Amino acid sequence: MFSSRDICRLLGAAILAAISACASAAEPEHFGNDQKPGHFCSDQKPAHFGYGQQATPEQIAGWDIDVRGEDGAGLPLGSGTVNSGSEVFADQCAACHGTFGEGAGRFPKVAGGAGTLTQDRPQLTVGSYWPFAPTLWDYINRAMPMQAPHTLSSDDVYALTAYILNLNDVVPNDFIADRDSLPKVTMPNRDNFTWTDPRPDTAAKACMNACIDPDGVRISSSAEGLNLTPRTTGPLDTMEPK
Repeated sequence: MFSSRDICRLLGAAILAAISACASAAEPEHFGNDQKPGHFCSDQKPAHFGYGQQATPEQIAGWDIDVRGEDGAGLPLGSGTVNSGSEVFADQCAACHGTFGEGAGRFPKVAGGAGTLTQDRPQLTVGSYWPFAPTLWDYINRAMPMQAPHTLSSDDVYALTAYILNLNDVVPNDFIADRDSLPKVTMPNRDNFTWTDPRPDTAAKACMNACIDPDGVRISSSAEGLNLTPRTTGPLDTMEPK
């Protein structure tokens, strides 16, 4: 008679054998770097098990939807007017962004804010802050409406873009947004962006051991006594600094 421990050991060995057999059967005949099926070294790439299938151009195109801001590269065919955009906005956007882009509740404004960027409470709207008009099309297309993103047609996105730009007095009432007109729109804040990284390059050398002389380390300043952290409501209030 087998004990319960012996039965558990036998079952475990059987399961491991079955898993090993399945893995070996799933592995292809070719292995790189003289690999053996089921044996991988840390300096070798794991064998390909044949999972999935290669993406088709049509599948890739479904995800390749980004639009470049500075020149509109990636904008699709289609067009939209300010008037048609007002209708789409009322149906799809006004509940969150307000009837005229002023924002509703805690949802952000998409219009207004001109001249506020240097104030204590700047309003970063499409008209006051954004540098490129095609970026507006790209964001609406990818992320809006919030409850059902990427469901608007290209024409509807063009119409919304035209309407929001018009709300910000960036384009006239008869503006027609399309892949040719949007890159030509000059946004009010475009010239106030810094397009080069002002941070200096660093040349720190990699170090894993004895990187600095501990005798040369000095504490030059401390946050103690500078009132930088809020007071608590407990014993810490009465603690004296060290």
